[in-house]
Amino acid sequence: MAIQRILIADDDPDILDVLEITLSGDNYEIVKANDGEEALNIIRSRPLDLVLLDYKMPKKDGRQVCLEVKKDLLLRQLPIIMVTGKGEVSDKVGGIDAGADDYIVKPFNPEELLARVRMILRRTASALEANPLTRLPGNISIMDEINKRLEQNKIFAFSYLDLDKFKAYNDTYGFERGDEVIKETARILLRAIKEKGSANDFIGHIGGDDFVIVAEVGEIDAVCRYIIEEFEKVVPQFYNEQDRVRGYIIAHDRKGIEQQVPLVSISIGVVTNETRKFTHAAQVAEIAAELKQRAKKLERSNFIKDQRQDNPK
Repeated sequence: MAIQRILIADDDPDILDVLEITLSGDNYEIVKANDGEEALNIIRSRPLDLVLLDYKMPKKDGRQVCLEVKKDLLLRQLPIIMVTGKGEVSDKVGGIDAGADDYIVKPFNPEELLARVRMILRRTASALEANPLTRLPGNISIMDEINKRLEQNKIFAFSYLDLDKFKAYNDTYGFERGDEVIKETARILLRAIKEKGSANDFIGHIGGDDFVIVAEVGEIDAVCRYIIEEFEKVVPQFYNEQDRVRGYIIAHDRKGIEQQVPLVSISIGVVTNETRKFTHAAQVAEIAAELKQRAKKLERSNFIKDQRQDNPK
C-alpha cells in the first residue's frame, strides 16, 4: 500500500514538530507549511491524502484555506481536519462552516489525533477510489457505474475522452507541466457537467490523460461541445509565447526525426444504449474507445457519436 501524504500547516514550529513526530510514527509522509498561503500553494501543487490546518495562521487563516479548497471542483474531496484553540467555539463553528471534515482542539492527545486521522482516511478511501492526481473516481468505480446502469436498464451516454499530442507536450515541457494540463482538463469536465449536465452524471479518470463521462443522452452533445470549447480556450496558456503564436512545438519522433507537433487537443468518443443492448461495461468502453480513435484523426478537438444500432429481430 502506498504511503499516505499529510500536509500539516501551523505558524508555531513547536506544534509542527509535535504533529510531525506523532504522525510519522504511523508511517505517514509529512509535508509542512508555516502559513495559509504556503499551505494553499502546496495543496494545489501535489497530491495529498489529508490536510491538518491550524485555524489561526498568517497570510491566510485555516478557514480561508478551507473555503478555497472546498470551492475548487478538483480539490473539494480532499479531507481537512481543522486544529483549533481550547475553548474557541467560534473557531470550531467557522471551520465546519468552511467545509472542514473534522476538528481537533489544542493541546491535543496524540492517540486521539491519530484515531481521527485514521478515521478520516478510511472514510475517504471507502467513499472514493480515486485517481491520486485529480481525485476523480478510478477504474473500479467507472466499471461499477456502467454495470449498475446496465443492470437497472437505464438509458445513458458513455463518453471516452483523451488528449491528442500529449506525449510530445510532456517530452517538451516536462511531467509537472503535463500534470497541470491533466488537472485543468479534469476541472473543465467538472464545469461541463455543472453547466450542461445533471446531478446524476458521473466523471471518472482512467489514468494518464484518459477520462470518461457517463451522462444523460439528451445532454451529452452539449456537454461535449462545452468541453471542446473550453479546452481550446485554455490549452494555449500551457505553452510559451513562441509555441503559442506559431501553433505547434518542435519535437522528435522515436527515430529522432524533427516534427512540428500541433498544440494539445481533446478527442471524445460517445456511445449510447438507446438503440443497442449492452450486457457489460467492457462492451461499452470498447466501442467508445474505437469512436475516440476516429475522432483523433480529425483536426483539433472533436467528438464522434455512435450512430449504429442493433439489427431488429
